[in-house]
Amino acid sequence: MHIPTTPSFSLEGKRALVSGAGRGIGLAAAAALAQAGAQVTLLARTGSEIEAAAAAIGQGATTLVLDVTDLAATGAAIAAQAPFDVLVNNAGTNRPKPILDVSIEDYDAVLGLNLRAAYFLAQAVVRRLVGAARPGSIINISSQMGHVGAANRSLYCASKWGMEGMSKAMAVELAPHRIRVNCIAPTFIETPLTRPYFEDPAFLAGVLSKIKLGRLGQVEDLMGAIVFLAGGASALVTGTSLVVDGGWTAE
Repeated sequence: MHIPTTPSFSLEGKRALVSGAGRGIGLAAAAALAQAGAQVTLLARTGSEIEAAAAAIGQGATTLVLDVTDLAATGAAIAAQAPFDVLVNNAGTNRPKPILDVSIEDYDAVLGLNLRAAYFLAQAVVRRLVGAARPGSIINISSQMGHVGAANRSLYCASKWGMEGMSKAMAVELAPHRIRVNCIAPTFIETPLTRPYFEDPAFLAGVLSKIKLGRLGQVEDLMGAIVFLAGGASALVTGTSLVVDGGWTAE
Protein backbone atom coordinates (compact mmCIF):
# COMPACT_ATOMS: atom_id res chain seq x y z
CA MET A 1 0.00 0.00 0.00
CA HIS A 2 1.32 3.41 -0.98
CA ILE A 3 1.08 5.95 1.85
CA PRO A 4 1.37 9.52 0.58
CA THR A 5 3.80 11.86 2.23
CA THR A 6 2.69 15.26 3.48
CA PRO A 7 4.44 18.02 1.50
CA SER A 8 7.05 19.91 3.44
CA PHE A 9 6.27 23.31 4.91
CA SER A 10 9.98 24.07 5.08
CA LEU A 11 11.22 27.04 3.07
CA GLU A 12 14.90 26.17 3.39
CA GLY A 13 16.84 27.50 0.41
CA LYS A 14 14.15 30.01 -0.57
CA ARG A 15 14.66 33.76 -0.87
CA ALA A 16 11.69 35.83 0.25
CA LEU A 17 10.85 39.53 -0.03
CA VAL A 18 8.24 41.20 2.19
CA SER A 19 7.07 44.77 1.55
CA GLY A 20 5.76 46.95 4.35
CA ALA A 21 7.79 44.73 6.63
CA GLY A 22 8.53 47.08 9.50
CA ARG A 23 5.39 46.45 11.52
CA GLY A 24 2.05 44.68 11.66
CA ILE A 25 1.23 42.05 9.06
CA GLY A 26 4.46 42.61 7.14
CA LEU A 27 6.63 42.04 10.19
CA ALA A 28 4.67 38.89 11.04
CA ALA A 29 5.04 37.66 7.45
CA ALA A 30 8.80 38.18 7.54
CA ALA A 31 9.07 36.37 10.87
CA ALA A 32 6.91 33.47 9.64
CA LEU A 33 8.98 32.98 6.49
CA ALA A 34 12.26 33.18 8.39
CA GLN A 35 11.03 30.71 11.00
CA ALA A 36 10.16 28.33 8.14
CA GLY A 37 13.74 28.55 6.88
CA ALA A 38 13.64 31.24 4.19
CA GLN A 39 16.28 33.92 3.79
CA VAL A 40 14.10 37.01 4.16
CA THR A 41 14.57 40.57 2.93
CA LEU A 42 12.44 43.17 4.70
CA LEU A 43 11.42 46.10 2.50
CA ALA A 44 10.02 49.43 3.72
CA ARG A 45 10.58 53.18 3.50
CA THR A 46 11.80 53.52 7.09
CA GLY A 47 15.24 51.98 7.42
CA SER A 48 15.41 52.13 11.21
CA GLU A 49 12.23 50.05 11.57
CA ILE A 50 13.23 47.24 9.26
CA GLU A 51 16.80 47.18 10.50
CA ALA A 52 15.56 46.65 14.05
CA ALA A 53 13.08 44.04 12.80
CA ALA A 54 15.71 42.16 10.81
CA ALA A 55 18.04 42.11 13.81
CA ALA A 56 15.25 40.74 16.00
CA ILE A 57 14.28 38.08 13.45
CA GLY A 58 17.88 37.03 12.87
CA GLN A 59 18.49 33.99 10.64
CA GLY A 60 20.26 36.12 8.04
CA ALA A 61 17.40 38.55 7.49
CA THR A 62 18.40 41.56 5.38
CA THR A 63 16.81 44.91 4.55
CA LEU A 64 15.96 46.95 1.49
CA VAL A 65 15.02 50.59 2.11
CA LEU A 66 12.68 51.59 -0.68
CA ASP A 67 9.51 53.55 -1.38
CA VAL A 68 7.51 51.17 -3.58
CA THR A 69 5.45 54.04 -4.99
CA ASP A 70 8.65 55.16 -6.75
CA LEU A 71 8.22 52.69 -9.58
CA ALA A 72 11.50 53.41 -11.34
CA ALA A 73 13.53 53.00 -8.16
CA THR A 74 11.62 49.84 -7.28
CA GLY A 75 12.21 48.26 -10.66
CA ALA A 76 15.91 49.08 -10.56
CA ALA A 77 16.35 47.82 -6.99
CA ILE A 78 14.67 44.47 -7.65
CA ALA A 79 16.54 44.04 -10.94
CA ALA A 80 19.80 44.40 -9.01
CA GLN A 81 18.86 41.63 -6.55
CA ALA A 82 19.09 37.88 -6.99
CA PRO A 83 15.64 36.47 -7.83
CA PHE A 84 13.20 36.17 -4.95
CA ASP A 85 11.32 32.87 -4.79
CA VAL A 86 8.57 34.38 -2.65
CA LEU A 87 7.05 37.85 -2.57
CA VAL A 88 4.65 38.97 0.14
CA ASN A 89 3.15 42.10 -1.37
CA ASN A 90 1.96 43.76 1.81
CA ALA A 91 2.60 47.52 1.74
CA GLY A 92 -0.73 49.31 1.93
CA THR A 93 -2.76 52.14 3.39
CA ASN A 94 -6.33 53.22 4.03
CA ARG A 95 -8.19 56.52 4.22
CA PRO A 96 -11.71 55.62 5.30
CA LYS A 97 -14.11 58.43 4.38
CA PRO A 98 -17.65 58.91 3.13
CA ILE A 99 -17.76 58.95 -0.67
CA LEU A 100 -18.72 62.63 -0.70
CA ASP A 101 -15.57 63.54 1.23
CA VAL A 102 -13.02 61.55 -0.78
CA SER A 103 -10.49 63.77 -2.54
CA ILE A 104 -8.37 63.12 -5.59
CA GLU A 105 -5.36 63.06 -3.27
CA ASP A 106 -7.04 60.36 -1.17
CA TYR A 107 -7.78 58.29 -4.28
CA ASP A 108 -4.24 58.59 -5.59
CA ALA A 109 -2.71 57.73 -2.21
CA VAL A 110 -4.78 54.59 -1.60
CA LEU A 111 -4.91 53.23 -5.14
CA GLY A 112 -1.33 54.31 -5.78
CA LEU A 113 0.08 52.22 -2.95
CA ASN A 114 -2.43 49.39 -2.60
CA LEU A 115 -2.79 48.58 -6.30
CA ARG A 116 -0.37 50.45 -8.58
CA ALA A 117 2.73 49.90 -6.46
CA ALA A 118 1.73 46.31 -5.69
CA TYR A 119 1.31 45.55 -9.39
CA PHE A 120 4.72 46.85 -10.37
CA LEU A 121 6.54 45.30 -7.42
CA ALA A 122 5.08 41.94 -8.44
CA GLN A 123 6.07 42.62 -12.04
CA ALA A 124 9.67 43.37 -11.02
CA VAL A 125 9.94 40.18 -8.95
CA VAL A 126 8.36 38.11 -11.73
CA ARG A 127 10.76 39.50 -14.32
CA ARG A 128 13.69 38.19 -12.33
CA LEU A 129 12.06 34.79 -11.85
CA VAL A 130 11.15 34.39 -15.51
CA GLY A 131 14.62 35.54 -16.56
CA ALA A 132 16.17 32.90 -14.33
CA ALA A 133 13.60 30.24 -15.32
CA ARG A 134 12.70 29.73 -11.66
CA PRO A 135 9.31 28.96 -10.12
CA GLY A 136 7.92 31.23 -7.46
CA SER A 137 5.05 32.30 -5.27
CA ILE A 138 3.51 35.77 -5.21
CA ILE A 139 1.32 36.40 -2.15
CA ASN A 140 -0.71 39.59 -2.37
CA ILE A 141 -2.12 40.80 0.94
CA SER A 142 -5.68 41.69 0.04
CA SER A 143 -8.61 42.01 2.45
CA GLN A 144 -12.07 40.71 3.13
CA MET A 145 -12.97 44.11 1.64
CA GLY A 146 -11.82 42.67 -1.68
CA HIS A 147 -14.88 40.40 -1.46
CA VAL A 148 -17.56 42.63 0.10
CA GLY A 149 -18.37 46.31 0.43
CA ALA A 150 -18.66 48.60 3.42
CA ALA A 151 -19.52 52.20 4.19
CA ASN A 152 -16.57 54.63 4.15
CA ARG A 153 -14.43 52.00 2.40
CA SER A 154 -14.96 52.84 -1.28
CA LEU A 155 -11.27 53.50 -1.95
CA TYR A 156 -10.02 50.55 0.05
CA CYS A 157 -12.56 48.22 -1.55
CA ALA A 158 -11.64 49.49 -5.01
CA SER A 159 -7.97 48.79 -4.36
CA LYS A 160 -8.50 45.33 -2.90
CA TRP A 161 -11.09 44.17 -5.45
CA GLY A 162 -8.55 45.33 -8.04
CA MET A 163 -5.82 43.33 -6.33
CA GLU A 164 -8.00 40.21 -6.33
CA GLY A 165 -8.66 40.53 -10.06
CA MET A 166 -5.04 41.37 -10.81
CA SER A 167 -3.94 38.26 -8.92
CA LYS A 168 -6.27 35.95 -10.85
CA ALA A 169 -5.10 37.33 -14.19
CA MET A 170 -1.44 37.10 -13.18
CA ALA A 171 -1.97 33.51 -12.03
CA VAL A 172 -3.39 32.52 -15.42
CA GLU A 173 -0.61 34.20 -17.35
CA LEU A 174 2.28 33.06 -15.15
CA ALA A 175 1.21 29.44 -14.64
CA PRO A 176 3.32 28.25 -17.63
CA HIS A 177 6.33 29.75 -15.83
CA ARG A 178 5.48 27.78 -12.65
CA ILE A 179 4.86 31.03 -10.80
CA ARG A 180 1.81 30.92 -8.54
CA VAL A 181 -0.13 34.04 -7.56
CA ASN A 182 -2.60 34.12 -4.67
CA CYS A 183 -4.19 36.52 -2.22
CA ILE A 184 -4.63 36.38 1.51
CA ALA A 185 -7.76 38.31 2.52
CA PRO A 186 -7.79 39.07 6.25
CA THR A 187 -10.54 40.53 8.35
CA PHE A 188 -9.73 43.40 10.72
CA ILE A 189 -6.32 42.57 12.20
CA GLU A 190 -5.11 44.41 15.27
CA THR A 191 -2.00 46.31 14.14
CA PRO A 192 -0.50 49.78 14.71
CA LEU A 193 -2.44 50.94 11.61
CA THR A 194 -5.85 49.68 12.77
CA ARG A 195 -5.60 49.94 16.56
CA PRO A 196 -6.76 53.60 16.75
CA TYR A 197 -10.04 52.66 15.04
CA PHE A 198 -10.85 50.13 17.75
CA GLU A 199 -10.73 52.84 20.41
CA ASP A 200 -14.22 53.80 19.16
CA PRO A 201 -16.56 51.42 21.06
CA ALA A 202 -19.29 51.67 18.42
CA PHE A 203 -16.88 50.84 15.61
CA LEU A 204 -15.40 47.92 17.54
CA ALA A 205 -18.85 46.55 18.35
CA GLY A 206 -19.86 46.78 14.68
CA VAL A 207 -16.74 44.89 13.58
CA LEU A 208 -17.16 42.16 16.18
CA SER A 209 -20.79 41.71 15.20
CA LYS A 210 -19.61 40.72 11.70
CA ILE A 211 -16.75 38.41 12.72
CA LYS A 212 -18.52 35.16 13.51
CA LEU A 213 -15.70 33.87 15.70
CA GLY A 214 -16.22 36.89 17.90
CA ARG A 215 -12.76 38.44 18.07
CA LEU A 216 -10.39 40.67 16.18
CA GLY A 217 -7.72 39.01 14.12
CA GLN A 218 -4.12 38.94 15.31
CA VAL A 219 -1.10 38.88 13.04
CA GLU A 220 -0.37 35.33 14.22
CA ASP A 221 -3.64 34.27 12.57
CA LEU A 222 -2.05 34.99 9.17
CA MET A 223 1.37 33.44 9.64
CA GLY A 224 0.33 29.87 8.84
CA ALA A 225 -1.46 30.99 5.69
CA ILE A 226 1.66 32.84 4.53
CA VAL A 227 3.92 29.83 5.06
CA PHE A 228 1.37 27.56 3.35
CA LEU A 229 1.11 29.71 0.21
CA ALA A 230 4.87 30.32 0.05
CA GLY A 231 5.99 26.74 -0.39
CA GLY A 232 5.38 23.24 -1.67
CA ALA A 233 2.40 22.52 0.54
CA SER A 234 0.34 24.73 -1.80
CA ALA A 235 1.91 23.52 -5.05
CA LEU A 236 -1.46 23.26 -6.85
CA VAL A 237 -2.91 26.48 -5.43
CA THR A 238 -2.95 29.51 -7.72
CA GLY A 239 -5.35 32.24 -8.72
CA THR A 240 -7.35 32.11 -5.52
CA SER A 241 -7.84 34.02 -2.30
CA LEU A 242 -7.39 32.51 1.14
CA VAL A 243 -9.94 34.42 3.21
CA VAL A 244 -8.91 34.64 6.86
CA ASP A 245 -11.91 36.54 8.17
CA GLY A 246 -13.40 34.69 11.11
CA GLY A 247 -16.54 34.05 9.04
CA TRP A 248 -17.26 37.68 8.03
CA THR A 249 -17.90 36.84 4.35
CA ALA A 250 -19.66 33.52 5.01
CA GLU A 251 -23.00 35.24 5.56
